[in-house]
Amino acid sequence: MLHKPREAPNHITTFQQRSRSMYNDSRIRKWAEVMTTYTAPVREGAHVLIRGTTLAEPLVVELCRAILERGGLPHLRLAPPVLEEIFFRHAADNVLDALSDIEMAEIERADILYSIMSGQNTRALTKVDPKKMVRLQRARQPWMETYMRRAATDDLLWTLTLFPTPAYAQDAEMGLLDLFDFVFDACFLNEPDPVARWQQMAARQQQLIEVLSQAREIHVKGPGTDLRVGVEGRIWLNDDGKKNFPGGEIFTGPVEERVEGVVTFELPAVYAGREVRGARLRFEQGRVVEASATHNEAFLLEMLNTDEGARYLGEFAFGTNYNIQHVMRNTLFDEKIGGTIHMALGRSYPETGGKNQSAIHWDLVCELRRDSEVYVDGELFQKNGRFVMFEDGIV
Repeated sequence: MLHKPREAPNHITTFQQRSRSMYNDSRIRKWAEVMTTYTAPVREGAHVLIRGTTLAEPLVVELCRAILERGGLPHLRLAPPVLEEIFFRHAADNVLDALSDIEMAEIERADILYSIMSGQNTRALTKVDPKKMVRLQRARQPWMETYMRRAATDDLLWTLTLFPTPAYAQDAEMGLLDLFDFVFDACFLNEPDPVARWQQMAARQQQLIEVLSQAREIHVKGPGTDLRVGVEGRIWLNDDGKKNFPGGEIFTGPVEERVEGVVTFELPAVYAGREVRGARLRFEQGRVVEASATHNEAFLLEMLNTDEGARYLGEFAFGTNYNIQHVMRNTLFDEKIGGTIHMALGRSYPETGGKNQSAIHWDLVCELRRDSEVYVDGELFQKNGRFVMFEDGIV
């Protein structure tokens, strides 16, 4: 008797299939509920644009469900994760220098923008000529200006979040399931009432802002860092999870010409798929006059030469999310690490009073959790990553 050969089990499945099964976590639905009711609330008739890759399918499905339940209209801009790499490989100069009318129409008409980081390979652009990236950033500047202008007045509500993928897990040096737990914890989605927890953080951050709003100068002292930053007359904003998700920072646009001294960024700084380590910047009258890095220094210098505004700070901020203590090599999380500060080279957020213009906005994180002090107008404000005005030192 002949027997039909038994088919070997297929142990190789796509990430999307596994994410629909192994990672079908009730917290993903909670994630979508918090985003559509708290971070950027959906009202009836709202046009909601969702941008990301197809790897974020589980969250995208739950977002669409939640948007529709609230009477909103979801519009999807989902791309295969390899598309960005293909774009830079094949785009001619005229394409790099062009700005899509369709993309402009989207950002002009959308009421809400949900952006989901969901990359397959965080190093996909490592071999791309930085000059191509600069050309594209310059071409997209009108899009960015429209986005920031509308966001500054809440004409456009937006939230940026990250859906875990194997690439992010590898960068963070952890397993994928561990990364899911890490992201849920950073977003307070492991708590019974995430919104109440974000509101509690917002209240405590506002206490810090009340002090900083009266400040003229911030003096940061730490390993390889001795920097003075002028902030007089600038507006401090409270990131309580309504824009970045996770949130957890307080930030402003420093006075452009009033940054003096040296700062060393011990934590890795990733931008456009490139990782820079050991960056050191020296400022005179607000401008970077000397820059170096232990890894990828050429890329750092290329970005500083994007335009004149790229050598000035567009943001100064304190990281306040003490649920984040592990470096992910992803700015969305690393800039929120409780006990750090970060500064952005390039464009200011208009709502902070910052005036710097640039095609880039690149956040670099400075480690202050040891051997460091931050003074506000000569008074100790933070020591070794802990805020002195709070008994437990955390937000």
